[in-house]
Amino acid sequence: MFKKSPDRVSIHGGHSGQFCCHADDTLESVIGAYIDKGYAWVGITEHMPPNREPMILPEEAEAGIDLQANYERFADYIATCRHLKAKYSDKITIYVGFETEAWSGYQAFLTKLMDTFRPDYIVGSVHHVHDIPIDFSTVYFQQAIEAAGGLDALYCDYFDLQYELITSFKPAVVGHIDLIRLLDEDYRQRLQKPDIWARIERNLSAVKDLDLILDFNLKALAKGQAEPYIAGPILTRAREMGIAVVPGDDAHRITDVDCFWDQGIKILDEVGLTTDWRRPA
Repeated sequence: MFKKSPDRVSIHGGHSGQFCCHADDTLESVIGAYIDKGYAWVGITEHMPPNREPMILPEEAEAGIDLQANYERFADYIATCRHLKAKYSDKITIYVGFETEAWSGYQAFLTKLMDTFRPDYIVGSVHHVHDIPIDFSTVYFQQAIEAAGGLDALYCDYFDLQYELITSFKPAVVGHIDLIRLLDEDYRQRLQKPDIWARIERNLSAVKDLDLILDFNLKALAKGQAEPYIAGPILTRAREMGIAVVPGDDAHRITDVDCFWDQGIKILDEVGLTTDWRRPA
């Protein structure tokens, strides 16, 4: 029997050099790439701005982008994305969102951003533990390990921080749930350790109870990982629990759009997950 190909979608995508220093190309050109690839819908999810000087990225500091400039750039992003959503509404459905951070004191600022800009949805992501980036470089990753008191402890702290974010803000989408594994060659074994796996189970239960969506993040493949974020054991458990899983390319430039789509769909098929995608809003 003929099997219909699933709609091409990205629930976590659309970063651009226009609004992110570690990305390239304009937001309009990135959206154009989604249209050219035949995407049915896409969530544009630029990073939230920092609210404290230490959280300004080195690349932003070098470019002279201070806290006020970061906030103004974010406001420009939301306005531009809404304009493009209307401009291309006959070609693609665009959801205007943004991606969280979870550094110290983020809660009040995230609430302010949500109240001020009223996004279609947010992607709940953790990129820092003990205010140290865990996916930026091996140097920072080692600093985070030392701050946590060991690698296993860092994993536990990461998933605890993620749980707090999930339960406090109920983000429609949980971003790259196992990002902590990026710089750990032994992550498969570590994920199965009792204290770590218990936290993963707890977080998945919260995702299920709150009816949230997991981002099946294909960007991990572009970073040399053997599998997307949601590693196999977590992905299988999500399927067993009936949790919605939707692909996200986490594109940061035109050339990222649609990368590894076929490989990602094959993995989802093998695990037995539906490709009848849930929408974020």
